[in-house]
Amino acid sequence: MANSVIKFGTSGWRAKIGEDFNLNNIRRAAHATALHIKENKVYGFKGEEYLLHLQSQKNAHEKTPLVVIGYDTRFFSENAAEAVAEVFAFHGIATLLSHSDCPTPVLAWTVMKNRAVGGVMITASHNPPDYNGYKWTPFWGGPALPEITADIEIRALSLSAAAVEKRIPFEEAKRSNLIRVADFRKSYFEQISGLIDVKAIKKSGLKIATDSVNGASRNYLRPFLEGLGLKVTGMREERDVYFSGRSPDTDAENLSALRETVVKNKLDLGLACDGDSDRFGIIDSDGDWLSPNTALGLLFNHMAKNKGLKGKGARSVMTSHFIDAVAKLHGCEVRETPVGFKYIGNLLRTGQYLLGGEESAGMSVMNHVPEKDGIIACLLAVEMLAYEKKSLKKILADIRKETGTFHNVRINFHLDEKIDISSVIDRLNSNPPLNLGGSPVWRIDTTDGFKFILKDGSWAGLRPSGTEPVVRIYAESRDEKKLKAIVEEAKKIAVGNF
Repeated sequence: MANSVIKFGTSGWRAKIGEDFNLNNIRRAAHATALHIKENKVYGFKGEEYLLHLQSQKNAHEKTPLVVIGYDTRFFSENAAEAVAEVFAFHGIATLLSHSDCPTPVLAWTVMKNRAVGGVMITASHNPPDYNGYKWTPFWGGPALPEITADIEIRALSLSAAAVEKRIPFEEAKRSNLIRVADFRKSYFEQISGLIDVKAIKKSGLKIATDSVNGASRNYLRPFLEGLGLKVTGMREERDVYFSGRSPDTDAENLSALRETVVKNKLDLGLACDGDSDRFGIIDSDGDWLSPNTALGLLFNHMAKNKGLKGKGARSVMTSHFIDAVAKLHGCEVRETPVGFKYIGNLLRTGQYLLGGEESAGMSVMNHVPEKDGIIACLLAVEMLAYEKKSLKKILADIRKETGTFHNVRINFHLDEKIDISSVIDRLNSNPPLNLGGSPVWRIDTTDGFKFILKDGSWAGLRPSGTEPVVRIYAESRDEKKLKAIVEEAKKIAVGNF
C-alpha cells in the first residue's frame, strides 16, 4: 500500500475514516511516534527539556517508557486505540489504555499524573462524523509543538510497508504487562474536585441539564455533578457514531434541544461538551446560548472576584477583548497569542496565568492541564452560579456596567475560486488598508493573519484558510452599527477590493 501523507494540524492528524484514516496509517503514526520517543530526537522550543524528560521517564519505568492511550466515541476509535497499543508494545513501550471512551483533557491529566512520556488520543474532536484522528500529547499534558509533530510526520513517511506491519497482538501484550487497561475517572475527578468549591456547589441546589452530544463527556460531566448531589438531566449520552448526522460541536444550533430542555423544565443552567470534551457550551436559564467570548470574561471575573485568585489572562489574537476589560478591573494583564491552544497552554505551564482561552470555546485554568478542558469550563460556570445566586444574564449585566458591552462576530467568508488569495495576502503586506468602517486604522497586528485595530478598540481580523478558498473574518466593536460596517469592509478586504 502506498504511503499517504500524515499531516498534523493544530490538534493532531485528522482524516476521513476508511480513506486516509485506515489501519495502515494508524499503525504508521504509532510507529513514527514510538521511534520519536526512543531516539529522543526533538528539535526547537524546549527541546532539551523534552529530551531530558524522556530519558528520566525511561529510568523511572525501569527503562520502559509509558504512554497513555485514550479514544472518543467515534467509529473505529477503540479499534484504532488497540492498534496503537500493539505497535508501542512491539517497540517495548508500555501503554496505559482507557477502559472506555474518555475526554481529551482526561487523557492529558492521566499523562501528567502518571509521569508518562506522552499520550495518544484517538479523536477528531468536533469534526464531521466521517472523520477520526490521532493526537500526540507530550509529557506536559498540552498540545504538541510543531517541531515535535514535524519529526513524527517525517518518520511516518519514511517507514516501509514491512515495518508498518510489526506489532505484538493485543492479548499477548496484555499478558506481558506491556498493555494495561484502566479507568481514568477517579484520578480526574480528584483533580477537578481540587479546582472547584464542591461544598458551594453541593449547597446550591441548582437544577442542570447536560448534553454530551453523543461524545466522551457522557461518563464524566453528569456523573460528577450528580456525585455532588445536584439534580441533573442527561441528554444524548448514548453512543452514536454519526452524532445525529452533524458535527459534535457546542454551537448554538447543535444545542437547540438543550436550550428547549432548560426552558421547558425551568432549569438554572444547560451545559455541553463537544465530541472529545475539549470545548464547552453554556445555556442560560432563559435558553440563551452564551458565546465563548463572553464566557471567558465571566469565568475570569468569577475566579478573581469570588474566589480571590490572582494571575494573568491569556487569549488568542482573534478572541474578544472583553476578558481584557474584565482583567483590568482586577488589576491583571492579558497576554495575546497566535491562534492555537498550544500557545496558550505554554503560558499556563508557567503557573502565572489564571485562565487561558480562545473564541472557539477552548479554555483551561491555573494548576490544571495546559490543554482545552470543556468539563472544567462547565463546572466553573456551575460554581459561579452557586456563588452569585443569580442567572448568567444578570451576572453579565452587572459586569457590563463596569466594562461596557462588546459585540463580536465570526464569519467563514467563502471566496470565488477565481480569486488568488496569495495575491490578496501580498497586497495586505505591502499596501494595507488605512481605513476601516469609516475610521482610520490605528494599528495592524500580523501575529496570526491580519488584525486591523481602531483607536476606539474596535477591530477586524482576517485569517485565510490554508486548505480551502475561505477567509475567516473576526470583528468586534462596542457599537453594533459600527460592527456591521467593519464586517462589510472586511469582506471587501478579503476579496482584494481595498
